[in-house]
Amino acid sequence: MASERDLFSTEIVNRGIESTGPNAGSMTFSVRVRRRLPDFLQSVNLKYVKLGYHYLINHGIYLLTIPLLLVVFSAEVGSLRKEDLWKKLWQDASYDLATVLTSFGVFVFTFSVYFMSRPRPIYLMDYACYRPEDELKVSREQFIEVARKSGKFEEETLEFQKRILMSSGIGDETYIPKAVISSTENTATMKEGRAEASMVMFGALDELFEKTRIRPKDIGVLVVNCSIFNPTPSLSAMIINHYKMRGNILSYNLGGMGCSAGIIAVDLARDILQSNPNNYAVVVSTEMVGFNWYQGKERSMLIPNCFFRMGCSALLLSNRRRDYSRAKYRLEHIVRTHKGADDRSFRCVYQEEDDQKFKGLKISKDLIEIGGDALKTNITTLGPLVLPFSEQLLFFGTLGWRHLFGGNKKSDGNNLASSKKPYIPDYKLAFEHFCVHAASKPILDELQRNLELSDRNIEASRMTLHRFGNTSSSSIWYELAYLEAKERVKKGDRIWQLAFGSGFKCNSVVWRAMRRANKGSRNNPWLDCINTYPVSFT
Repeated sequence: MASERDLFSTEIVNRGIESTGPNAGSMTFSVRVRRRLPDFLQSVNLKYVKLGYHYLINHGIYLLTIPLLLVVFSAEVGSLRKEDLWKKLWQDASYDLATVLTSFGVFVFTFSVYFMSRPRPIYLMDYACYRPEDELKVSREQFIEVARKSGKFEEETLEFQKRILMSSGIGDETYIPKAVISSTENTATMKEGRAEASMVMFGALDELFEKTRIRPKDIGVLVVNCSIFNPTPSLSAMIINHYKMRGNILSYNLGGMGCSAGIIAVDLARDILQSNPNNYAVVVSTEMVGFNWYQGKERSMLIPNCFFRMGCSALLLSNRRRDYSRAKYRLEHIVRTHKGADDRSFRCVYQEEDDQKFKGLKISKDLIEIGGDALKTNITTLGPLVLPFSEQLLFFGTLGWRHLFGGNKKSDGNNLASSKKPYIPDYKLAFEHFCVHAASKPILDELQRNLELSDRNIEASRMTLHRFGNTSSSSIWYELAYLEAKERVKKGDRIWQLAFGSGFKCNSVVWRAMRRANKGSRNNPWLDCINTYPVSFT
């Protein structure tokens, strides 16, 4: 087992020149201690590997049966000469019309059942990411000035937010609502929430309908996810009213499900499309920053103010087989993990009021540890579905060795086998591109270390955090847009989108590119700045 010391990481932070107190005028430093993600090399649970293989077997039974029948048939036919085979088929056998028709009927029936029972392929036709107007853009210094001018924060609280911002990985061109920038009043009102929702959702959808040339009335399924802001009528009803969508549309509104809700919304849309053939589904993922703006002094509730920024994504999914040639991506796998049964996981991201009755989102200091445990479960389940057979064999073999020969024991000179660590598969062999939820720089640092990802693998996530901030459930789509703007996505490439959020949940979705993705001449949020990225962090 890892020692307690190995569960923490340390970082020396320059806090600048002390302005008051006995050390005024002197440079001051602090040592920041935070929990690491769990070491995946030491903590792999066999039951999640079994779950992944269960998913694989459910979908692969036909692929295993057909080759077996072919082998048996080939062995039987291979033992006969050509003359003997001809004689057996046509001279020795006697056929009647009933036998031929019955055999043909059985063949057609089996063939039809097989193809009808297969899940319909789900295609991602295109997507859009909303980019707000430049007047809503704020630098980190401007952010602190906005907070200072509001008169709601003490100097000590402002200094805390500044330290968080400077080490967050967020750049100087992110967006916050106009109500937060220009108003000293309460921004967490229904009016301001609806105004922000209308801006980001309609902006993303207008762009989506323009890119795909699909009419709003052609949409049969609508799924909207927004964790914090859930008015009545719902956000999905706002969209239906604005675009005058048809009366029999199947609409759903997901609330309170955190930053991983975008993948949950895709999963829901997929399930609905499986039972409603020849349909289009739109998935809208967003979060209302102004409505969740915290005005109190609780430090754990000030953190969301520093990280969350405006953003919205809109996707168009299709189950029409004729859309194969037009689609950008095909949905391959979705794996969802929920740790809500554990009290600590359930409360690690928790909305509540502070002592002054100010509403906000409280972030637990155990977030990285809890998120790491959920991530470990999710990727261990995903592995058998996506990894090459060689990687699965190595992983399963070393894991079995560890369980059989007591790999948790410390080795001595006579028992080298017991010290063998389980082999952690190389997920870079399963995916060409990674879109990891851009939550914060410390979380991305730990994920990169534990999954052994290169700087290029994690580049899209870091650059999205720098340019747009944490846009909650839509961040993974800004990351994919970054990869497309860089023209890195080629036909056949596999993309892994990984997100985690309150509950606590960790979800994965895997896409396969149907064609080379061009950055296009417009409608990509990165086009005006892509040549300046990637940027380096000091």
